[in-house]
Amino acid sequence: MSTFGPQNPHPLTTMRTELVWEGKYDEFGRRREVDVAKLTMPLQRIETIDAPHSEADAQGMLFDDATAHRDDFRNILVWGDNKLVSASLVGEFSGKIDLIYIDPPFDVGADFTMRIPIGADQETLAKDQSLLEMVAYRDMWGRGADSYIQMIYERLLIMRELISDRGSIYVHCDWRMASRLMLILDEVFGHFENQISWKRSAIAAGVKTQWRNSQDFLLFYSKSGAHKFFPQHGEYSESSKKHYNKRDNRGVFRTVPVMASGRRSGPTGRPWRGVDVASRGKNGMHWLKSPDVLEELDRKELIYWNSNGVPELKYYQEEAKGVYISDFWDDIDVINSMALEYQNYLTQKPEALLERIIKASSEEGDVVADFFCGSGTTLAVAEKLGRRWIGCDLGRFAIHTTRKRLIEVQRELHMGEKPYRSFDVYNLGRYERQWWQKEALKGADEEHRGVVLQFFRAEILNQAPSPLIHARKGTAFVHVDGIDSVFTRDEVKAVAEAVKAAGGREVHCLAWDFEMDLRQVVAAVEADVGVKMRLHRIPREIMERNRTEVPPFFEVALLEAVPIYRKGPNGQKTVEVKLTNFLPSLTEVPSKELETLQERAIQSGFDFIDFWAVDFDWKPGQPFNHHWQDYRTRKDRSLKTVSNAEYVYDQAGKHTACVKVVDVFGCDTSITVSVEA
Repeated sequence: MSTFGPQNPHPLTTMRTELVWEGKYDEFGRRREVDVAKLTMPLQRIETIDAPHSEADAQGMLFDDATAHRDDFRNILVWGDNKLVSASLVGEFSGKIDLIYIDPPFDVGADFTMRIPIGADQETLAKDQSLLEMVAYRDMWGRGADSYIQMIYERLLIMRELISDRGSIYVHCDWRMASRLMLILDEVFGHFENQISWKRSAIAAGVKTQWRNSQDFLLFYSKSGAHKFFPQHGEYSESSKKHYNKRDNRGVFRTVPVMASGRRSGPTGRPWRGVDVASRGKNGMHWLKSPDVLEELDRKELIYWNSNGVPELKYYQEEAKGVYISDFWDDIDVINSMALEYQNYLTQKPEALLERIIKASSEEGDVVADFFCGSGTTLAVAEKLGRRWIGCDLGRFAIHTTRKRLIEVQRELHMGEKPYRSFDVYNLGRYERQWWQKEALKGADEEHRGVVLQFFRAEILNQAPSPLIHARKGTAFVHVDGIDSVFTRDEVKAVAEAVKAAGGREVHCLAWDFEMDLRQVVAAVEADVGVKMRLHRIPREIMERNRTEVPPFFEVALLEAVPIYRKGPNGQKTVEVKLTNFLPSLTEVPSKELETLQERAIQSGFDFIDFWAVDFDWKPGQPFNHHWQDYRTRKDRSLKTVSNAEYVYDQAGKHTACVKVVDVFGCDTSITVSVEA
């Protein structure tokens, strides 16, 4: 039997305290690393948004960039998986992000169905998760806490690469995951600063078998320990305010002692102005400031001599910053549905919460990031406080909510003659196919296509002319995209060319989800290749066990618009765009409401439009420029169906306008309109 000692140490003596979970180590006991290079993908800019500038351009008005914009930095909003987005940012932003706040989902049994407004009245309807969000949630919690921890661990490793040496991160969580997340953050960052408790509400949800839960936690870590931090101050209590009970010609003030217990040798222990501090009290006292400083304060009339002839220091009420805020925050309430900032978003956090964090841990011009941006609270507050920002989310509805919110912030700042920054919206291209498909079982795509084609009632082609052609329906070919993937712009062209090579003129493309702004690409490919492409969303109902009834395969939303020509005040020709038809795709509507809403969509499709915009001078391959937009707000549910941009073209001739519509589910549809200037 071996004897352990200095020459033969026990294996446990070299171990360190750490959290271990399934997936952290491979079968050989080696730590699984995150290969950032393999995760990096090119960001595709699909929109450029500067609402005040674009509106001025549309109407031929002057716009002063120098005073309106803070600088040339364009803020970044990305639709995509945050693991891939953060990895793709490392090349440009490694060590350049000063503050990260994330609020990852931490409710294991959460119901992500939400009520969203529809039409001009106060009517609402239910919205389900998108398929992408469902798959992400399944992967996040598929193995319980183990898979959740692995998910957050990988992302934190990449975020550490992005944070500057003086940067910090706040991770928002609740009681269920706080202890595990702290251990992960200890391992990744190492510099624990605070655990902040945010008391969400005096009335808290709970059950009879435990104490009611009324608080969330903000885990505050830094990269180096030498992080930026600016103490924040809150309002004094009424009892504290009562201490300001003295007045002179400068104003109201309170007094504080300038001596403390204990004798000291040296200047602070000697008499000053006839006051012998050493003889006061049982053990004597000493001055808190040197006599030279006390002389200077007295010269400035900041020393108050009380009735006992003892000097005290004056603190004026108007100069008081307030009480120092500690790590327990009970002065910020959750979002009220009547609040001006309310976005009708399930997990929205109050702006006051993010304002405190951003002010405490960043300065003007710093880069602030939120990789679970949700309704865009972090980004909106960062913009108002003069910070640069980067945000991303996997949900289309989150991106749409954030985009609309940030446009409103741009307008508000500009109207208040305050500077702001422009922002761009990006896609991550083929990320879903490259990422989600890694998790698909071998052969799953073939089985999946068979089920889809059976319900689509198409004839499967055993001898298909191309791997991209899977079936025929009537005279048209059929392509079925992979399970848990997104139909991308690259696939659009590849499928169209495969169909043309096979002698076809039309193809049905069936997919669970489509890349943002795909309609623009389809229109260009149809004109270039000469193949009609019909995009259909695969209904989730086909995955129901024992289902025999055929569910509807909705085409991606139908949108139609026409140009309207008018004469401007100076006789010049102006152009507007009029929406003439919109039929939404209802893929995120719960099954029980589907039949009713189908009828509603046919009768009044415009009720499903939440936002629309026009790029009057769109060019193929260029990002969409928001020359004009209109959208519903919580207070104003009306929506224009004709633009009022009064757009004037610099040159006569043919131009192409692009119209983008975003429905109440966050799904966008775009078409082009030919214009004669």
